[in-house]
Amino acid sequence: MSTVDLSDRFVFDDPKYLQLAVDNAERYAKGNPFPHIHLDNFLPPDVAEAVLAEFPKPADIDWHNYNRQTEIKLVCADETQFGPVTRQLFYQFHSIPFLQFLEKLTGIDNLIPDPLLRGGGLHQIRRGGLLKLHADFNKHDSTFLDRRINVLLYLNKDWKEEYGGYLELWDKDTKFCGDKILPVFNRLAIFTTTSDSFHGHPDPLNCPEDMTRKSLALYYYTNGRPKGEADGIHTTIFKSRPEESFSGVMWRLGQDFAPPVLWRTARRVRERYFRRTIQKRG
Repeated sequence: MSTVDLSDRFVFDDPKYLQLAVDNAERYAKGNPFPHIHLDNFLPPDVAEAVLAEFPKPADIDWHNYNRQTEIKLVCADETQFGPVTRQLFYQFHSIPFLQFLEKLTGIDNLIPDPLLRGGGLHQIRRGGLLKLHADFNKHDSTFLDRRINVLLYLNKDWKEEYGGYLELWDKDTKFCGDKILPVFNRLAIFTTTSDSFHGHPDPLNCPEDMTRKSLALYYYTNGRPKGEADGIHTTIFKSRPEESFSGVMWRLGQDFAPPVLWRTARRVRERYFRRTIQKRG
């Protein structure tokens, strides 16, 4: 059992975080292909260790299992299934001190957290899993606020480059990858979210069977956004890389042009295939 107690310990009250934001604001703004940064050893070591110790295995809790061509991953946004340290940490990621840190770092004022954790929470990906390049939904489905910032805390000890799982950041036309971030332990990745901020880890994970890619995901909003970023309301937009297979392109064309009854049948067949694949992995 963890000896860490965050009920009366406020991690982000430490003035070092605001100074960290000031020191890195220019680096964030100059991120290529869109504003972003990663910060190593972000949490106090004992807090990061406690959150990792609580992180549930694939069979431990009721995960939402995404098994489709564009994403194979586990997600849990139900805080009642989080460990006590993890739950308190999420509350602190939603606190005024952390919002002030984000605003100072990103230059985006009046950020609003999302305690509903739409699309966020605990993320876990097993060997063979992936998340194809995409731009995230741009409006919250309950509050109708504008999504502006993604925050990802990685919890992967002894993670090797050959395991893959890099967070890849691509230009708006998905012609080149501007940066790749390895998801190593206690590394925080932050980036500005627009309809053109394509990201993901599009290649299947190559870690050992007994390892997974673990992260906490949080998203931040504003009431309105710059006119130049307004692009209607959309859900997640997936895009192909230049080297994506012809079969993948044809599958997406099928969504647009095939009769609905054929598309529904094909989707059921595909989902059964992925379900069997995941079950075989354990």
